[in-house]
Amino acid sequence: MPTFLIETWLAAKGWKPFGFQRAAWEAYLRGDSGLVHAATGMGKSYSVWLGIVEECLREQMAHAAAHGGELPTASEPLPLRALWITPMRALANDLVNNLSVPINALDLPWSIELRTGDTTQSMRKKQRLRLPTTLVTTPESLSLLLSYPEARKLFESLRCVVVDEWHELLETKRGVQTELGLARLRSWLPKLRTWGLSATLANLDQALAVLLGHHPDATTPPPGVLIPG
Repeated sequence: MPTFLIETWLAAKGWKPFGFQRAAWEAYLRGDSGLVHAATGMGKSYSVWLGIVEECLREQMAHAAAHGGELPTASEPLPLRALWITPMRALANDLVNNLSVPINALDLPWSIELRTGDTTQSMRKKQRLRLPTTLVTTPESLSLLLSYPEARKLFESLRCVVVDEWHELLETKRGVQTELGLARLRSWLPKLRTWGLSATLANLDQALAVLLGHHPDATTPPPGVLIPG
């Protein structure tokens, strides 16, 4: 079984990861995309989020190994790595708080920001110049961001998109809006990883296919659906 650096932090909190969370981290680190299907409260968010954090921790360790044990220093937060799409604007602040817990505990040079219809004009202006390390947003706000002339430059460092509550979006107009946004991002970033988090889905194969779209040049193993069991 692989050993993950993030487990040191989990152990300090008295937490032990589920098997499906470990499987998701391993798949993420391989460069795969996929769908995590589990009931509310099972730890879906951390099944993907901690894989993203693990990747950063491993990069820090590699840097330290190559520079006499010295960790990398950053004068500002790392550039955009993750885009987190949520259909529930009312819960977006809670989501930012939850994602920030391991980032703050591990003192990683990350910024996590919101982009919704409630975001102030000053913050919107700032984000048009440089996006945070992780942006939590809605399908509508993502569509607006992608309409900007500088959009491709803004998203050039993006590594992963997480679509939360995929069952709420699937087969809706907002879901189509999300699919179109993902298609555009993939046209710019062929290696972009896409992960969905969901519950109460009936047709998992269809849900996965719609989420990931068509990948004619895919080089990673086939993506899959991870179900706690």
